[in-house]
Amino acid sequence: MSQETSALHDSRGERLAALVERRWATICVLIMAVFVAVAAFAGIHQATMPQARVETVSPTRLHLGGEFVETNLGSAVEPDGSVTVRAIGQEYSFTPQCMIVPTDTLITFRAASPDVIHGFLIEGTNVNAMLVPGYVSTIAARFDTPGDHLMPCQEFCGVGHEGMWATVRVIDRADFLKMAETKPRLSCVE
Repeated sequence: MSQETSALHDSRGERLAALVERRWATICVLIMAVFVAVAAFAGIHQATMPQARVETVSPTRLHLGGEFVETNLGSAVEPDGSVTVRAIGQEYSFTPQCMIVPTDTLITFRAASPDVIHGFLIEGTNVNAMLVPGYVSTIAARFDTPGDHLMPCQEFCGVGHEGMWATVRVIDRADFLKMAETKPRLSCVE
């Protein structure tokens, strides 16, 4: 094979390799563009669409009747084995101040505010919501390991905001169920 023929083969091989690389680069860029478009659409759609189910409650009558009366606050075992925790965030405290929940169980936090907007944030978890007067906030969670989680109000609610916090105490499921046999509503504050 002559030098000219060899150079011609090398030239064709280089062009073919460059063409294949350009095609793969284009495919990769298109895949990334699709990922970005899907993420942007999902984020914008979720931010602009109303919640599927909005529950309202009278903030002026919150303590007088219904599910947020003081005797109904705290943790309770539901018939399906899940646990519902009802709480109120008000200037400048959470009621109950300390909530007990079991490990390895679906927990539904239902919270409301009678006065101003408060934050419902459980540190070390992805639980983060706002308590808006007139609305019930429902947040689902599951805890794998026992321990205490600080729950500060992360929405500025007035001059006493920095002292507004609670604790979520996660205990073993068997211990929780044993405690639930003696009391219909549980909290670590008596």
